[in-house]
Amino acid sequence: MADDEPAPSEPYWTERPRSRSAPAERRFLYRGELLRFVVDAGVFSAQGLDPGTALLIENLRVDPADRILDLGCGWGAVGVAAARSAPKGHVVLTDVNRRAARLARQNLERNGAANAEVRVGAFFDPVPDGAFDVIVTNPPYRLGRESILAMLTAAPEHLRPGGRLLLVGKGSQGIRFYQRWLDDHWPGTVEVLGRGSGYRVLEARVGPDRPRKARPPSARRSA
Repeated sequence: MADDEPAPSEPYWTERPRSRSAPAERRFLYRGELLRFVVDAGVFSAQGLDPGTALLIENLRVDPADRILDLGCGWGAVGVAAARSAPKGHVVLTDVNRRAARLARQNLERNGAANAEVRVGAFFDPVPDGAFDVIVTNPPYRLGRESILAMLTAAPEHLRPGGRLLLVGKGSQGIRFYQRWLDDHWPGTVEVLGRGSGYRVLEARVGPDRPRKARPPSARRSA
């Protein structure tokens, strides 16, 4: 099958999408600055900025020199915004989808985000030794609760003391369950930063001491 042959049903976390490429340009304002992006079929939110990611970007607060991880970057909306907000820092964008990674690289260049890079791989695989001030993610909830809990369990080990995880989701994706799980397992504080369109943005901050490993997740806990 050629790379551009259509695939009628294909999850956006596919490593090598076979959906027919249909690039389009999208724009949005970020703190008074017009950002320009190329989007394409076969990646998450191929039509443009989705409400959850928009809310996540709206609540993104980083320091100028922060080291930031955009986990599951898609076409790079969050990573570009983070790079523009941390001009003296560094942003790593990761995605298992190679088409998404290619778009993210293009969009970093289009928006002059030279302080950022894209790595291909699932969750934390591309950053095995990374220590970040902020991890930002709109995760692939359709992968299932076990995968999302495994990601949340691993996150503190990739944050510096005092670092933060920003997570967006909506009720139908189980965000209230994940908030309760974080309240029980996260080595630090958890709060809701923002709400809108049925979504909420959670901020989980590790304590001032070296992060400990969270207890193993249980996929059986009721929502």
